[in-house]
Amino acid sequence: MSLTPPITPWNPAPLAGRVVMISGGAQGIGRGIAQAVLGAGGRVAIGDLDADAGKACLAEWTRGEDAFFKRLDVASEHSVAAFVAAALKRFGRLDGLVNNAGPPDPHVPPLDTLDLAQWNRRLASLHGAFLCSRHALPALRAHGEGAIVNIASTRAHQSEPHSEAYAAAKGGLVAFTHALALSEGPRVRVNAISPGWIATEAWRGPSRRRTPKLSKADHAQHPAGRVGTPEDIGALAVQLLAPTLSGFVTGQEFIVDGGMTCKMQYA
Repeated sequence: MSLTPPITPWNPAPLAGRVVMISGGAQGIGRGIAQAVLGAGGRVAIGDLDADAGKACLAEWTRGEDAFFKRLDVASEHSVAAFVAAALKRFGRLDGLVNNAGPPDPHVPPLDTLDLAQWNRRLASLHGAFLCSRHALPALRAHGEGAIVNIASTRAHQSEPHSEAYAAAKGGLVAFTHALALSEGPRVRVNAISPGWIATEAWRGPSRRRTPKLSKADHAQHPAGRVGTPEDIGALAVQLLAPTLSGFVTGQEFIVDGGMTCKMQYA
């Protein structure tokens, strides 16, 4: 497995000695971010609902001694508190937090058939960002130059039919980012990354049956002619987590959609 960091001649390991907690870190974008952090010299504490996926990560990564996994449900405050405590026990510090956990498929039933439990579960990515930030903040403040990166979505600005709950969660996450940056700066920097189309294993899972295949027209909307990858997001996350690479950047939202030239069209 390649763990290629965003190396520069003047900063070969921008996250050396730093520990980053990643919710939803065993799959998709979260997994890509974890690999990028390891490649940049950091250590990772990854939490995920899927324990098998987490164990597979530890078994596969060649720098497994720098990676810690514990099952994490970001909708449960008890689970979040236990995870943060376990990560601190393992590494003795936390320097960064990536709030990535949340359902990969934005689609839900039509609003008039959506029940409150389904709505609330879709908002788990927003609730989880609050809980993880709340419990991690004391540790992020302790060593100075802490950083939080919230993984939002372009759905916060441009949604799809039957994605109201997902769009509400991601839009709230962007607003949460701006407000928390003002509250915590300059001790802790807080930024958001809002991906558009990102190719992960989730697209090959059950949600793939509900998601139309990307067409040539979809690809043509991107100047590079391709959709993004977890590695693209991971490289940007490292940039935002490392104080030597973006030490003054906070309260920002970075949209990663391949430079789409027009909005997606839905029949």
